[in-house]
Amino acid sequence: MPRTARIASRRRVPARLLEQRAAYRAGLPGPLYCDTSALLKLHLPEPGSDELNEVVEGRDDLLVSDLAVTEFIAALARRLRQGSLAREAARRLQNAILGRLDDGVYHRVELTRDAHRRAEQFLLSLPETPLRAADALQPAAAFAAAEGRPVSLELISLDDRLCMAARKEGFAVIEIAPSD
Repeated sequence: MPRTARIASRRRVPARLLEQRAAYRAGLPGPLYCDTSALLKLHLPEPGSDELNEVVEGRDDLLVSDLAVTEFIAALARRLRQGSLAREAARRLQNAILGRLDDGVYHRVELTRDAHRRAEQFLLSLPETPLRAADALQPAAAFAAAEGRPVSLELISLDDRLCMAARKEGFAVIEIAPSD
C-alpha cells in the first residue's frame, strides 16, 4: 500500500520539528530514491521545497541516478534560456549536485541493462499511463537499487504520471504537499 507524506511547514510548527523528523524516519524507512522533480525541489526554492528538505534532512540513504542528474541540468538550462536563473547560479547548482554524488550524500544508482528492460516492461504494462522513456527509467532504476535490500524502497516524485505508474507497480510513493 503506497504511503503519502503530507508535511507541515517548518515555519508553522518549529517546536515539533524533531518529533516530526523522527516520525518521518519511522514512517519512511527508506532508502529514498529521488527522481528529477524531487532533486529540483531539494535544490531550488519552490512550493514544497521546505517540506521535502525536512523529510530528507540528515538522511544518508538518498538514491539518485545519473539520468535524474542530467534531467536536473536540462531543467537548469531551460531556466537559463527563460531568464529565470543566472548562469553562475546554474553552475553552482550543477557543482552542488555533482559534489553531493561525489561525497556520497547521494548514492548513485546505475542504469543497467536490467533497468532498461524493466523500464520497457513498465511502458508496455501501463499503456494507459502516458510515460516517456526517461519517466519509466526512474522507477526502473529505483527497483534495481532495491534488489537484494532487506528494506522497502520509497520513491520521491512530484510528477503525477510517474507517481501513478509507480503505484501501479507496487511502489511506496511519497508525495510532498506544502501546507496551506
